[in-house]
Amino acid sequence: MFKCARDFGAAVREKRKGLGWTQAELATRSGTGERFIVELESGKPSCQLEKALIVARTVGIKIGDLKTAPVTPTASDDDLGFLPTFGDGR
Repeated sequence: MFKCARDFGAAVREKRKGLGWTQAELATRSGTGERFIVELESGKPSCQLEKALIVARTVGIKIGDLKTAPVTPTASDDDLGFLPTFGDGR
């Protein structure tokens, strides 16, 4: 399960590299720009969701239905430190 944009970006990068594609190739195949791929893979939290989902499908990452996804709580699930802060630190 992806807990943050950084985890999602790392998964995209791993799949892309496994396919032997450059960031430019993935951008072309998914109909996005290379800059978007760079930002997505680096975990930029403000990346556009629709484009990110298209890129994920392009490299073979399946995003399941959140309603049916199994919930496996861990002790660290209450820790929201992985969430980005915006401006005033909230």
